[in-house]
Amino acid sequence: MFDTDRDWIWYDEPSYRWDDEVLTVTTRAETDFWQGTHYGFRRDNGHCLLTTVEGDFSLVARCTFAANARYDQGGVMVRIDAENWIKASIEAETKSVSRLGSVVTNLGYSDWATVDIDAKVTTMWYRVQSKGADLLIETSEHGKRWQQMRIAHLHAYHGALAVGIYACSPTEGTGCTMVFDQVSVGPSGWTD
Repeated sequence: MFDTDRDWIWYDEPSYRWDDEVLTVTTRAETDFWQGTHYGFRRDNGHCLLTTVEGDFSLVARCTFAANARYDQGGVMVRIDAENWIKASIEAETKSVSRLGSVVTNLGYSDWATVDIDAKVTTMWYRVQSKGADLLIETSEHGKRWQQMRIAHLHAYHGALAVGIYACSPTEGTGCTMVFDQVSVGPSGWTD
């Protein structure tokens, strides 16, 4: 169930539809979030549905995607502005391998941490919890047993963040479809 009790705002609104609190997003081609590092280009035109949080939070989301091209991706986003944000998602690579990964962008430079997974995995749960400017990013295939992806820091954090879901299709083509059927925002449970 999508947490519809919050105020959500589109950033670069895509084609989408709601069906009983399930959100289906269809991306536009040549949309992405990346800043500078290694590749040299800067893109900040992917699709996000975000809500504002102040103080420590927990964001949980389940995303299912049907990729049409290499690099199609969708998952969760934590955002301050174009130069300071975090995304975590599955990204399509080949017919047999996808990448489960995260990008942390600080002060206009992105990093990219990934692990290869079977391309048959098209549904993933994501959980992001915060302690101030530090964020714990986790994934789960079933929403029960969580595995840490990374702990990251947002240097430009000043108490408020925009958090939610994102999707994009960096290459030319038809875009792809992402379904978000479990999205909730609440207090952080990160204790260790």
